[in-house]
Amino acid sequence: MEHGDAHITVVDEEGNEQLCEVLFTFEAEQFSKSYVLYYPVGAEEDENEEIEIMASSFIPGEEGEQGELKPIETDEEWDMIEEMLNTFLAEDEEDDEEE
Repeated sequence: MEHGDAHITVVDEEGNEQLCEVLFTFEAEQFSKSYVLYYPVGAEEDENEEIEIMASSFIPGEEGEQGELKPIETDEEWDMIEEMLNTFLAEDEEDDEEE
């Protein structure tokens, strides 16, 4: 995957491919990693009007090559990702209210 891609294809443990919409990407200097938050294309909202959002770290690919998604490894990373997501959602909600 590359920074700025709108969609990524995620392959699960069984080798099934799933097209996902990229919510946003960011870099975290404290972990020296890039992260991507995404959700399956066509995902349905649950009873709380929420969609399951997934997160991975990623290694950008060389020019013309695909990058590589990696699992999140620590609770500290998950805490930082959750904080970034909450900030993103709060800003998105503010934008919706201004329209």
